[in-house]
Amino acid sequence: MSESVLLSINDGIATLTLNEPETRNALTQPVYDALERHLDTIETASDVRCVVIEGTGESFSAGGDIEGMSERLTNDDPTDDAVSELARRTRDTIARVVALPVPTVAKVDGSAVGAGANLAIACDIQLASESASIGFVFRQVGLSVDAGTSYLLPRIVGTNVAKELVFTGEILDADRAAELGLFNHVYDAEAFESEVAATVSRIADGPTIALRHSKRLLQDGLEKSFDRAQRDEATAQGIVFETADHEEGVEAFLTDRRPEFVGR
Repeated sequence: MSESVLLSINDGIATLTLNEPETRNALTQPVYDALERHLDTIETASDVRCVVIEGTGESFSAGGDIEGMSERLTNDDPTDDAVSELARRTRDTIARVVALPVPTVAKVDGSAVGAGANLAIACDIQLASESASIGFVFRQVGLSVDAGTSYLLPRIVGTNVAKELVFTGEILDADRAAELGLFNHVYDAEAFESEVAATVSRIADGPTIALRHSKRLLQDGLEKSFDRAQRDEATAQGIVFETADHEEGVEAFLTDRRPEFVGR
């Protein structure tokens, strides 16, 4: 029996691969189990400097487990413990991805819909192939938004556009998604793998401690006043000043060479 989610860690890059192509990488209970187990590993691995999430087959993720929903609706009580547990697992998993301290990249090849779309935008950067698509299609199955949509989506596209995407359930092609900011870059099929690898390597080769603080400051920035943001930046900068990577960056600049950051 194949693993529902694969994990590899190489050269500071942790890659999580959703591995249920027969269900278009739907977020089933086994997928959540594997994701939580692998996230535990990533969170305790001191050498991880970037995380990539991708899917096998023709989809990034088809989102919620529709077959599971159908089975639960045949029960006498559709609000049973299984429903509550799946909702909790969805919330917790998306929250853990958002909270990962290192930069995260969604590698979107194929469709990302519903909770699968949220898994993609829970990452810091979204890199897509020309065949990628994304949609917040909760209305199609008679559900309100879930998995962090109301928090994540308006911060990327604005409230008005977020409402339109949710109310219509439109599935956006890659170019339109890029126009709205849901995808950072769209690459053609031939360049996709190499372009994603180059971007991920550049992130992983960066000053890890500085990027961790930058990520946290950027995530929190919308909730703060300008003065508070500046104070928090100054505090973080004081910490980063003491790192080996800061010293290496200054020396590399002064000697006109490329810095070789070690993540400390």
